[in-house]
Amino acid sequence: MTGADIVHEKIHYRHDPKWSGRLGPAEGGGLLLCVACVIEMIESDDIASVRKSFALSGISGVLKCSPGALRELLRQDHRVSLRFTASLLGMLHTVKDQDTLEKVDQVLVQLLLELQNELSLRFVLDEIHKQLSDQPSGKGFLPTFNFLGSLVEAVPDVAHSLVTQYVPMLEHLCSALLYPDEALKASVLYVWLKLFGTAGGSAAQSLPTAIRDRLCILLLQTLANASSTQLINNCVGLLWLLVQQGEAVSVLMNSPSNQIVCSDNQNSLTNNSQSLSQNQEQQSTDHCPLPLILKKLLLSGDEMLQTISAKCIAAVLVHSPSQCSGPFIKADVPEFLFDRLASSSSEVLLWSVYSCLVLLTEDPLFFAQCHSVYGIESLVRSLKEALRLTNLEVPKQGLLLLTEILERQPPGVRLFPSAPGFVAVSEAVVAGVSSSCLLVATQAANAATALFSLNHQSRPVQYREIEGLIEAITNRFSELPLPSSAHHHRSSGSLKRSDHSSQASRSEGFLLQALVCFQAACRLAEECASEPLLKENTFTAPSKHGHAQDSLESLCQCLLRCCDSVWIPTVIRMCERAPNAQILQHFYSILSSQFTLVPSLMPVFANKLASSGFYRLALEHKGLLCAGNRNPNLNASACGFLQKLSMCLLSQSDPAYAVFQHDVEEVENLLLYNLPSLCCRLSDWPSLLCEAPGLQLCENKGPRATQYCLLILLHIVLQQGDRLLPDQTVFSSVVWLLRSVQEQGGCALPRSVLRSALYLLAVTQDKSPNLDGAHFNCISKALSSCQSFPSLYIHHPALLHFICRYPELAEKFGPLVLELWLTKQAQHTDTEHNMADIQEKVESCADERQDQEPDTETMELLTLIEKYPAVILTLLDMVCTREAPLAERALRVLEVLLRGQKDYEADLCANLRPALLQALQRLSMENLGPGFGQGHTAQAVNSLPLLLKLLCETQASDPPSSSSYSKMDGVHFKLLYHVSNIAGRLKPTNTESLLPALSYLYCCLSLSPAHCTDRAVSMLLSNSGLMDQLQTVLSSSSSSSSSAPACPPSALLCCSHLLLSSLITLQRIHSAQVHKSISWSLDTVVQRLLVQKRNTDSLLLVSYLRLLQALLDVDLASAVVCVSTGPGLVGPRPLGVEDGALYPLGCRGAQFLSTALSGLLLQKHELLLRASVNCLSSLLGFLQRKCPSTAKYMVCQPWSRFLIYCLLSSGESCLLHPAILRVITLLLQHGSTAVLWQPDLLQVMEAVERRGLKELSEEAAQALRLLLTQIQSSVLQPPPTEEHNQRVRSMMESLVLQTPAESCSPSLPRAVLRVGDVPICLSDFTAG
Repeated sequence: MTGADIVHEKIHYRHDPKWSGRLGPAEGGGLLLCVACVIEMIESDDIASVRKSFALSGISGVLKCSPGALRELLRQDHRVSLRFTASLLGMLHTVKDQDTLEKVDQVLVQLLLELQNELSLRFVLDEIHKQLSDQPSGKGFLPTFNFLGSLVEAVPDVAHSLVTQYVPMLEHLCSALLYPDEALKASVLYVWLKLFGTAGGSAAQSLPTAIRDRLCILLLQTLANASSTQLINNCVGLLWLLVQQGEAVSVLMNSPSNQIVCSDNQNSLTNNSQSLSQNQEQQSTDHCPLPLILKKLLLSGDEMLQTISAKCIAAVLVHSPSQCSGPFIKADVPEFLFDRLASSSSEVLLWSVYSCLVLLTEDPLFFAQCHSVYGIESLVRSLKEALRLTNLEVPKQGLLLLTEILERQPPGVRLFPSAPGFVAVSEAVVAGVSSSCLLVATQAANAATALFSLNHQSRPVQYREIEGLIEAITNRFSELPLPSSAHHHRSSGSLKRSDHSSQASRSEGFLLQALVCFQAACRLAEECASEPLLKENTFTAPSKHGHAQDSLESLCQCLLRCCDSVWIPTVIRMCERAPNAQILQHFYSILSSQFTLVPSLMPVFANKLASSGFYRLALEHKGLLCAGNRNPNLNASACGFLQKLSMCLLSQSDPAYAVFQHDVEEVENLLLYNLPSLCCRLSDWPSLLCEAPGLQLCENKGPRATQYCLLILLHIVLQQGDRLLPDQTVFSSVVWLLRSVQEQGGCALPRSVLRSALYLLAVTQDKSPNLDGAHFNCISKALSSCQSFPSLYIHHPALLHFICRYPELAEKFGPLVLELWLTKQAQHTDTEHNMADIQEKVESCADERQDQEPDTETMELLTLIEKYPAVILTLLDMVCTREAPLAERALRVLEVLLRGQKDYEADLCANLRPALLQALQRLSMENLGPGFGQGHTAQAVNSLPLLLKLLCETQASDPPSSSSYSKMDGVHFKLLYHVSNIAGRLKPTNTESLLPALSYLYCCLSLSPAHCTDRAVSMLLSNSGLMDQLQTVLSSSSSSSSSAPACPPSALLCCSHLLLSSLITLQRIHSAQVHKSISWSLDTVVQRLLVQKRNTDSLLLVSYLRLLQALLDVDLASAVVCVSTGPGLVGPRPLGVEDGALYPLGCRGAQFLSTALSGLLLQKHELLLRASVNCLSSLLGFLQRKCPSTAKYMVCQPWSRFLIYCLLSSGESCLLHPAILRVITLLLQHGSTAVLWQPDLLQVMEAVERRGLKELSEEAAQALRLLLTQIQSSVLQPPPTEEHNQRVRSMMESLVLQTPAESCSPSLPRAVLRVGDVPICLSDFTAG
């Protein structure tokens, strides 16, 4: 160390060298110091202050740079050490220079630390005490108090010595606070600050009570009158330390304001501490000065003072909130705290104010004086600022304050009377939920829970803001970590695992609070729904009434949507490994609420829950967490959910179930009283079901009622596709239970329980053994005990199979179950096909009609019939004996069965015909005489058309290869006889029965081989009633008289035409005798085909053409039909040669008919196209036989050329149609010049080559073969080249080599095509 030596040259020579030494670094050199010189310089008044200051600086440097060196010098004689210390203490009173005083203070402290001697410390304290005692005025003690404070801070043991050994000195320190010098007071308070703050405040705990109480009063007095910044800061600092002690808080709060006086009366307080202590409990706190003083600090502009003031308030309230909060509230401190929130962004201040207010909210007086109403806006605004701070503890504390206010606010005073206030607080809470800290988000969710109180809703209710809160909480779920198995199954002391555990705990805490919040939102929605004013939001502005997003319905749908898509998966995921009872309790309560909030969507929601295994989940949670009366809240919540879910599923699975109100109440009571006690694992259920219940005292409670409850649950769960127990276990348990109930006697099974038992038996039978005699009798007896079997019925295929499985049950309950099945069946009305829309090929039409897939219920019946054929007879009996709706449904099933016959044990049609014959015979006997069909019973009226329809379907479905067609006798002939008689006796207006009767007769004639129909034709032609019926139908259709009967339906007229055409053809073949002819107007028909075809049904046109074809084939001369004509066809009489030859058609009629057929060919309707070609072929044949020149003239007309052009220009699919190929063949066959080789025939050849012969149907290949044959024998213009002839020959050879099986489709589609109610025998519309 360099610098001047610390010696006084003038006196140094007198001093013993032992007091001198060169102090410095060990390597040599350093400062020469003489302790004796330093003491004499300090004590001498002649030495300049500057030199003394220099010496002190040198000593301070030595003490810093050479620890222990000075101590070694002073250890030579402790008296010198004490004198040195005393000299320095004396300077505190004699030196006026502030810098020198600071150096004295510094050296003294350093010296005492250097000496490390208790004797020196006691000496210093004794000297200070002596000085204070000698001079009570305290004047000039400012440096001494500063030094004492520094000493207490530097040497903690000094503080302990002061409070234990120097109590009188502390009395002097208290008295010093009574002097007016604020600097002195500040220095005294500095000592007290160090005394209370040293060693963690342990010394303050030993402070005598009287001293502490006196200090508290003097501190309040000082602070109340303080004006300097230093004094105020020291006062506040000491106050903060004092309020950490409960006893001090009591003194501070019980100090009456009349003792905190101004400086004029200060002396009177010096000796009053004891009297104050004795009367503290008797003093009123109404005028406590501390709240006013702290409020004053809150009003200061110093943020540090505001912060320490808030901290002091919080510390006071923590010690005794019930006693201390009142004075602060009465002093309006909360108001000033809220003002600080609105004006500050300091993290420390905000946190302190939040903490104060949280404690103040515990006092009802806080709300009684409306401080919450005053400050809520400031709180919300500060929260938005706090959420932007980096210290996340601040917004967490603020959200806690908001939560406390919302929870404690009295219902009569609204915090958010208008929408803007609620919107603002919602935005703040949403921001809190979205915080990056999960703890802050948890507290925000807690605040949202309190906000969802009905009392806090503005008018109108802000449903959109509530939705926003729910969605914000929902969005946080994606951030929650998945619980790991390691966390639950093993622990570790590693930091990483500890962090993971902490994170999982925070996630679980957030989820729990979020569930509580969601439940509160559901409760709020229920409350709003129960109040019409809130539900409709009456106070909404008119311009916003149309906003569906801000409605209660929208909120309820939002709750359901969030619950379904996010909350359910999250809770299941979090509780998958370690279920949490609290979380699950709120979870099941939320699920229960959904059934009340959105009842319209509950069927879908309930199905989804049940199909997702929620029955199993809830029951397992009950067994795991609620056994032994544990977690009763969870048990109640889960039971409520299961009950609502069950009742919803029951009413949905069978809507008719609600009709039996008693059953509904019965099930509800069984679930209500027995679900809470059902807290066992699923593996224990079989033993519960097979347990002997003993005496049953209550209908809805007890072991037997629990078994009933289990059956109902198994029934509902099984309906949803979930199997809680194996099928065999369920089956055997149900059988045992039924037998146990019967053996016990007494009351029978409740109907709802028996219904569930029947369902369980039916569904689980397939995987269980058949019932033996005793068990079967038990079940039969149980079913018979129910007075209303339909109340037991459940619309499920398994029930059908179960009843039909056992012949005794089938005989007793089979018809009733089938009737119920058909009654419950959905009404699928047959769609009427518009015949004008059938534009495709016959094959497509047939497939569309006959391959149309039936409904599910019908398919189940078909499966049942395949397994149990006896069901067919039951259905037929329904057709004959039941009312119309049920009979029609049974008929539809049999129709579907007939159209899609499978390989049953016996021929289905052969089995049905005898039964149908018996039914017809019975009806014939019951309805003798004319007017059949207007029978005396409604049964006959209903069953006749159904029987005829079924008979017609049976005939149409009987395959052509059946042996029944080998001869027309037996059952076939009898059926034909009875149907023809019935048709003849029916009234013409009874179209419902007449149409299927005529359809059946037509099918019998057309589907039977020609050589087997001689007896049938003879019998029909001899039936005058039938011929009269046909005449009536035909006459009604052609009559224009107003007195004539109404025009028959189109379908009936079609059937009449088709039946007549078959009779004409077969009468000619068999030369059958005709007893009665039918009159028919040819000119009316030609007129209709020529000019009225647009207004005529397509199928009716087809039937006209079919009848014309049959008549032209017999040259318009048949004993069956007497054809009449008119001048419009044959011209005036006498007839010309051609008209006479062509009579009754005539030359003009032939031209008209040819023109009409050409027009119909261009319509490209499949059946119409075939019928037109057939009729054209018959017409040309008729003309060729009667007048060849007319035939030649017809085919050579320009119209024929136009027809060919149009047909060949309609695309390749139309070009290769069999009917079009036949038209070309017919024209060539009759020598028409309208068909040219090029481009017509060449175009056909090229189309065939492009498609390929193998791609043609058998019918098209046959038509092409006839065309090629005709080409080879015809003279064409222009004549084909040799190359073209070779192409024709090659194609012909390929067709000859091609077998029918190689064609892409069979030659004929199915035998019968149904168009509406009219059967069409396709053999009548193919090339003959």
